[in-house]
Amino acid sequence: MSDRITVTVLVDPLCGWCYGAHPALDWLRARDDVTLALLPVGLFAGPGAFAIDATFATHAWSADQRIAALTGQPFSTAYRMQVLKAGTGLVDSGPATLALTAVHLTAPEREPDALAAIQAARYVGGRDIADPAVLAEILDEADVAPAAARFRAADAALHESASARMAAGRAAMARHGLRGVPALVAGGDEGRGFNGAPLFGDRDNLLRVIRDAAA
Repeated sequence: MSDRITVTVLVDPLCGWCYGAHPALDWLRARDDVTLALLPVGLFAGPGAFAIDATFATHAWSADQRIAALTGQPFSTAYRMQVLKAGTGLVDSGPATLALTAVHLTAPEREPDALAAIQAARYVGGRDIADPAVLAEILDEADVAPAAARFRAADAALHESASARMAAGRAAMARHGLRGVPALVAGGDEGRGFNGAPLFGDRDNLLRVIRDAAA
């Protein structure tokens, strides 16, 4: 269709609200008038990474319950006990962003599927998605074996591509005055960005916001 709207979703794999947005993103992706793309921003990568402590665990679980109530996305006991309360984990989205970039380079149309699989592995399966070995297994399970192989090799080109994508994501946030993720940019470079609140409400309103931003 000539009137397809490109919608770029700014995300971080360790953002619970990004996980909560998957039902809306799946709905957008299924439409024939929308082209959906992901762009990681590295919110919890590099200097944004930190160790999980009891204070963060309590805060995160509280926020997760709000996300679950609003979106229906599950947050399991396995996640609470094995990730939040283990006392050994990191909030570090660098490895997961590298894994997503491997998918982006080998099968870009599958990147939303890979993000969903990576986040479900954490929030439902209670797996550590800061662990490269776990991430490689998840990519295999998601049937993106070429991406898994690229990720396991993790050469300089892959790291450079991931860094460039995160820089582009942060630049888009700055350009559109966005402060958090998920956020959306509709209409390509000439479009407008807006925060992710419409992802958690009425679908018709979400589409109106996207069309207005792309106009």
